[in-house]
Amino acid sequence: PIEFHSEEDPYIDRVNSYRKKTGLTEAIQTGLCQLNGIPTAMGVMEFGFMGGSMGSVVGEKITRLVEYATNQALPLIIVCASGGARMQEGSLSLMQMAKISSSLYDFQTKKKLFYVSILTSPTTGGVTASFGMLGDVIVAEPDAYIAFAGKRVIELTLNKEVPEGSQETEYLFEKGLFDLVIPRKNLKSILNKLFGSHGFFPF
Repeated sequence: PIEFHSEEDPYIDRVNSYRKKTGLTEAIQTGLCQLNGIPTAMGVMEFGFMGGSMGSVVGEKITRLVEYATNQALPLIIVCASGGARMQEGSLSLMQMAKISSSLYDFQTKKKLFYVSILTSPTTGGVTASFGMLGDVIVAEPDAYIAFAGKRVIELTLNKEVPEGSQETEYLFEKGLFDLVIPRKNLKSILNKLFGSHGFFPF
């Protein structure tokens, strides 16, 4: 195994502590489900696991999910909640952006299948810069914080003030960044309609 070094607790100790804390093995759960009887491939990120950061395991799980959905001709949903790439893993975490995007290219362009990206709060960094914004339909929850770089980072880097609310759902929706803004309680019914309009129906 690769050894990652940090001035804080050893990386493997931090991962293990989050496993105990959350009961999860990593920052995403992937699998198969049914949406009103429609077989669906689904991934759900967990911000409580190291800020939902995307390391090599998260990237591999998403890639395998996309590849399975491609082979089985299933629609795909990914629920995003992430602080971005997992910096403890360096370039290995950053390369997950390209790997996932490549698998989605086959899924969407070659197989013409349907991918819905759901952005919750927060969705930032490498997730926003890759699969989070590659959905055929991009759905954002109301009042979500969605950005590439955080407000403080932008202000320190550019020496400019970031307007209040400019990294929130409603402002970004007005600028055309998303297709839909949907409260969580209404997601199931809207997703069912979207699937039907793209030719996916219950067996």
